[in-house]
Amino acid sequence: MSSNVSQSYPYSSETEAERAGRVATLVSERDGLAAKLAAEATPLDANDRWWVWKCPTQGCAGFLHTAGYAAEKHALYVVCDGTCAKTFLR
Repeated sequence: MSSNVSQSYPYSSETEAERAGRVATLVSERDGLAAKLAAEATPLDANDRWWVWKCPTQGCAGFLHTAGYAAEKHALYVVCDGTCAKTFLR
């Protein structure tokens, strides 16, 4: 199986409280992330759990946490908690 296919599968899941707390921490730690989320994502609906993925960036050991829905595409908007600090659509 190619790495691109395997990266499409979730790594784990987290509760809504865990997800919201992690994203809030990332927003407070990273300059410009709040503005980027406001411009590129819409709020999430109510769910008890959300998927977590491993970051696909080479050399980054971070995890991708759901931060919202993509404003312009049908996708989840996720934020990496690792060293790359990137955002992705899932």
